[in-house]
Amino acid sequence: MLANYGYKDGSGDFFITIDTDKCDGCGKCVTACPNQVFAVVDEDPNDPLREEPVAIVADNKKKKIKYECGPCKPSSKPPLACVEACPTRAISHSW
Repeated sequence: MLANYGYKDGSGDFFITIDTDKCDGCGKCVTACPNQVFAVVDEDPNDPLREEPVAIVADNKKKKIKYECGPCKPSSKPPLACVEACPTRAISHSW
């Protein structure tokens, strides 16, 4: 399942997508992100039948993704640190 975290406003779409079928909850995205956008939880809040750990965007970051991820955008060459750190390639950004 694709879990989309973020928002759309007048300046664009700002979403991080985590493919929960690929994510194994390793937490490498958590350590790679300098702004602590990610967290690993024991149960997927988007899929109550899944009982394995999975990465999510932290609740206090969901409405701030444009600004939280902004520092990585201009200075990083694709892929971004969180995308590159994910061994299963479960993370993508919309912008």
